Amino acid sequence: MLAGISIGSIAPPLVSAIAAAEVANVNLVVAVLIWAMVYPMMVGVDPSSLRDVVKQPKGLAITLIVNWLIKPFTMAALGVLFFEVVFADLIAPEDAQQYIAGLILLGAAPCTAMVFVWSQLTRGDANYTLLQVSVNDVVMVFAFAPIVAILLGATNIVVPWETLVLSVVLFVALPLLAGLWTRKRLGGADRIEAFQARVKPWSMVGLIATVVILFGLQGQVILEKPQVIALIAVPILLQSYGIFALAYAAAYALKVPHRIAAPCALIGTSNFFELAVAVAISLFGLNSGAALATVVGVLVEVPVMLSLVAFANRTRSKFALKQEPESETS
Repeated sequence: MLAGISIGSIAPPLVSAIAAAEVANVNLVVAVLIWAMVYPMMVGVDPSSLRDVVKQPKGLAITLIVNWLIKPFTMAALGVLFFEVVFADLIAPEDAQQYIAGLILLGAAPCTAMVFVWSQLTRGDANYTLLQVSVNDVVMVFAFAPIVAILLGATNIVVPWETLVLSVVLFVALPLLAGLWTRKRLGGADRIEAFQARVKPWSMVGLIATVVILFGLQGQVILEKPQVIALIAVPILLQSYGIFALAYAAAYALKVPHRIAAPCALIGTSNFFELAVAVAISLFGLNSGAALATVVGVLVEVPVMLSLVAFANRTRSKFALKQEPESETS
C-alpha cells in the first residue's frame, strides 16, 4: 500500500502508462501478473479427485451450497445495504456503485489456492481439500460469469457481457487448462510438487506487484479519503465471519469430521481475490472503485482468516463428540 501510494505520487506518468497498456479492455501488465498468481494454483487441481465426490458428499455439499447459492447474494446484499443506506451520506452515488460491484466480484469468487494453507493450519484432510478445490474450480468456469452478471444487473450496474466472459476465459478457463496440461506433462506427484514449489513464489510476486499498481492509481483517493478503506472493509468483515459461522455450524450439525469441516468452512470464507481483481480491472478499469474494493478484500482477508483458523483449532474437540461414521473418511 505504502509503496503504491508513493509511486503514484512520485511517478504518476509510470502508473498512467501501465494503466494505458490495454487490449480489448484487458490490461496487459495486470494480465501477466494475474497469470503469475493463478497458474501455479491451477497446476494443483487434480481431475482424478472428482471421482471421489459421491464417496464424501456432506462436506462438499456444504461448500458448494455456501459458495454458489448463498455467499454471492449475501455479499451483494451487504454491499447495497452499506453503500446505498448506511454509508449513503459518506459516499458519492457513483463511487458507491463501484464499491458494490467490487464486493459482488469478491463474493462470487470463492477461494482456491490459500485454502491449502488454511487447511494445513487446521490439520485438515489434504486430499479432501484438493477435492473441494477441484470441484469448485470446475463450477467456477460455468457459474462465475452468470452469477456476477445477475447481481450486477440487480444492482443497476451495466454488465459488459463480452468483457466479463473474456475475463473468465482468460483468468479461469485458460489457466485451468494450462494447469491440467502441465500436470499431464509432469506425470508423478513428486514432480508436480517440485514444479509447484518452483513457480509458487511468482504468485506472491504477482500479488504484490498488482497491489502496488492498484494503490498507485488509487493513491490520491486514499490520501484525500482514507476512511474509504475502512468503509469498504466493514461489509467484507461481516460477510467473512457470517459465512464461516454458517458453514461451520452446518458441518457440526451434519456430524462432518473436523478435518473436513474446518477447510469446508474456510473455503467459502476466503476469496479467489486474484480472479476478482482481474475481472474488476477488465470490467471497470485499473483506477476504478471496483478494483480498489477487491484489493481491500486482499488486505482484510489474511488477519480475518488467521483469526478463524485459531477459532477452528480451539473448537476441534467439539467435533470429536459428534464424529462421523467411517463412510466419510478420505
